[in-house]
Amino acid sequence: MRSRIISNVPLSRQHSTTLNTTRSRTLINPWAVGSVLSFGALVSYYFFSPDPSRGAPTSKHEKLSPSHFTPCTITSSEPCGPNARLITLTVPTKFLPASTEKRFSAIWSVFVKDDDIQVERPYTPLEGVDAEGRMRFWIKKYPHGEVSRWLHSKRVGDEVEIRGPMQTWLWQDDSTWNEVVMLSGGTGFAPFYQLFHDIISQGVSPETRFTLIHSSRSPSELPPSSIMSALHSFASGNPARFRFRVFVDELELDATGEKEDKLQLHVGRINKDALMSSIQEENSSSSWRIWPFKKSDNSHNLRKTLFLVCGPEPMIATLSGPYGRNFSQGPVGGVLKELGATSEQVYKF
Repeated sequence: MRSRIISNVPLSRQHSTTLNTTRSRTLINPWAVGSVLSFGALVSYYFFSPDPSRGAPTSKHEKLSPSHFTPCTITSSEPCGPNARLITLTVPTKFLPASTEKRFSAIWSVFVKDDDIQVERPYTPLEGVDAEGRMRFWIKKYPHGEVSRWLHSKRVGDEVEIRGPMQTWLWQDDSTWNEVVMLSGGTGFAPFYQLFHDIISQGVSPETRFTLIHSSRSPSELPPSSIMSALHSFASGNPARFRFRVFVDELELDATGEKEDKLQLHVGRINKDALMSSIQEENSSSSWRIWPFKKSDNSHNLRKTLFLVCGPEPMIATLSGPYGRNFSQGPVGGVLKELGATSEQVYKF
């Protein structure tokens, strides 16, 4: 919050002060003034900026909560592709909220704190949390990602502090949506896999049909193969319930120098044509009945369809329009606007 200073000095005195300031201006070192102002700004930022990682305390005796950090342990850290790791954090079971507390409802995340520089970032557990307090994360190391680089440097047995759970977006088990289309890029895949693990694969909302369309730059940068296989397997066995399609910018060469395409990958980015071909009926005998678009007078009329979008900001802007001010949802734009989706039908993570 910025305060506005209003002078209470009489006008005559203000005029005199101005003249005196003008006469003495040559006596003031401008570099000294700049240094004082810079130092004051840094002090003000440190003490008054709303950084929750500095404000939230650490508690070693209370249950996991958004209001404080809880120590947990890295119990697994496995490489899975270039600059990516599957990291498991385990919270002592005594710190888990009681089973009667509905705290872990998809989609949720936790904040992980880098103790070295006191910075926190949110991460989404792929399968939520199990009875033993284990949470598994797919974390990519980015050049400017302070916390991701810090996590990649940690070893099994190291202690990490987290706070949460934070409700990112809550699935409502009702008849609001007949169709849900999830569009993800990179690690934006994590929230949707949590939704798959907790909702889709568990038979919740059986009348709702889901489609997950994911994009990565190359096959080696896709989510871990065990997770991809689980999605493909479920989609094959439940075509009326779930559909899964994967895009990559380009294929890679295998050991023989041939292009590798093992998971029915589609080369290219998710654009309007790719989106339409992914969710429309490809075979007239399929149980997927030309949804969620219905052709009428050469236009596409959306039915009760929800679009969830998570990924790099350029991808979000292309598909659904950029975020609004302070990462608010902002108006719908991009491909989904062209298709006629409204703000009630689009949610950007």
